Amino acid sequence: MGHGGNVIEELTADHREVEELFAKIEGRPVGDPKRRELADELTMELVRHSVAEEEHLYPAVRRYVDDGDDMADKEIADHSRVERMLKDLEDCRPDDPKFDTLVRQVKAAVTEHVADEEQRLFVLLAESCSAEVLQQLGEKVRAAKESAPTRPHPWAPDTPPANRLLAPGLGMVDRARDMLTGRGMQG
Repeated sequence: MGHGGNVIEELTADHREVEELFAKIEGRPVGDPKRRELADELTMELVRHSVAEEEHLYPAVRRYVDDGDDMADKEIADHSRVERMLKDLEDCRPDDPKFDTLVRQVKAAVTEHVADEEQRLFVLLAESCSAEVLQQLGEKVRAAKESAPTRPHPWAPDTPPANRLLAPGLGMVDRARDMLTGRGMQG
């Protein structure tokens, strides 16, 4: 976490990390317990990333980009769909046939979402915002990822102000659970 740079650079670096995690999962044999650890790491990264985008990126898209409301709504809907799949994956053992199906579904949805953000949304945001605004958003996104939840919470609000109020508390509870269970501490 914490790559530095403006919001586009920060989130693009996250996207590359997620792609690497998918490759690591796919590179392990079916049923390998390490796949569970990697899926937990993937979930943690995706949830933190999504929460930070919902708290800071999408409100900026709504404010600065023409038709930003529609774009932000679509991206948030994508997040909700992925979060429900991650919740299903959370309880799945790596030797369960559903595990691979869910990983493939999550990867397909995330890949489509990332392509849309990088090829359309980020371009429009870069055209609409000053370098200073993009830098400030990058700092806000990095800070949000530090306190964001690490587990999927499909029932939690995903738009301000409720998401900004609940996310730090959920994040604290998730990190306590992670510490107690050792989740995300491997490797």
